[in-house]
Amino acid sequence: MRNNKYLPIFSAIIYSTIFGFSFMFSKIGLKVMTPIELIAFRFLLAALTMTLLKIFGIIKVNLKGKSLKIVLLTSICEPVLYFLFESLGINMTSSSEAGLMIALIPVFVAIFSMIFLHERLSPIQLGFIVLSVGGVIFINIMKDSLRLSGNFLGIIFLFFAIISSSFYNIGSKKSSIDFTPVEITYVMMWIGAISFNTVLIIINLIKGNMRNYFAPLAHSQAIIPLLYLGILSSIVAFFMVNYTISKIPVSQSSVFSNLCTIVSIFAGVVILKEDFFWYDFIGAIVILIGVWGTVYFEEKEEILGQLE
Repeated sequence: MRNNKYLPIFSAIIYSTIFGFSFMFSKIGLKVMTPIELIAFRFLLAALTMTLLKIFGIIKVNLKGKSLKIVLLTSICEPVLYFLFESLGINMTSSSEAGLMIALIPVFVAIFSMIFLHERLSPIQLGFIVLSVGGVIFINIMKDSLRLSGNFLGIIFLFFAIISSSFYNIGSKKSSIDFTPVEITYVMMWIGAISFNTVLIIINLIKGNMRNYFAPLAHSQAIIPLLYLGILSSIVAFFMVNYTISKIPVSQSSVFSNLCTIVSIFAGVVILKEDFFWYDFIGAIVILIGVWGTVYFEEKEEILGQLE
């Protein structure tokens, strides 16, 4: 029983690690693909892979007789709306502004979970969530000296990305009542594949470039990033996100996303030979303390609840 209790935490650490490395693979893929091509082919690969796994009986997906309304809305929130608003926001703002805004997702998830899911969150847990977010904000401020773009529209798009991700977390929790994590992930991958490839088709039609639709896949440099992003970062990581959300409070599961910052720094330093600064170390420690405190005091709350 105790091992099962910690499985969602291990799952959260794994998906945070996978997402953390995804930034590095995205950088590599973007050298030969446009952002929309990378996203479209990523989710197309993920959707086709999950369909093959379903056909061969490796995974079980049974959507018959179930109301798809909530899971479809969840899938539209993320990956569709989140990726759309995040991409637009990042293009219009500085990296520090984008980092600061995206780091606020766990705070909004915590607030939304109390409103829509009636989850209990002690003041000390909220404090540790804010501390973890503070670690991410600190790294972004120091890294980019908080360059302000002054682009209000870009900030609005990033705010919509935060809201989309927050509602995804709430929707995934509600969907877990009737759907398994595999089924939720399956729907997400197909909604993402259909949505982003539709956008890519429209763009290519406007440019009169449909003949070269799959041309980026001819680059050998595109294969490894797509395999990582399509299989690991989409199927495996999102399955683990949905599994974690189904097992523990979303306010607790969302704070693990801040570990992505630590992993991305590690990947940049070790693999891409980027510089490692003192503020990366301080920020990483603060993030780890925040994540630890959120999990630790959740357990303390459970023990006190049982004693009562």
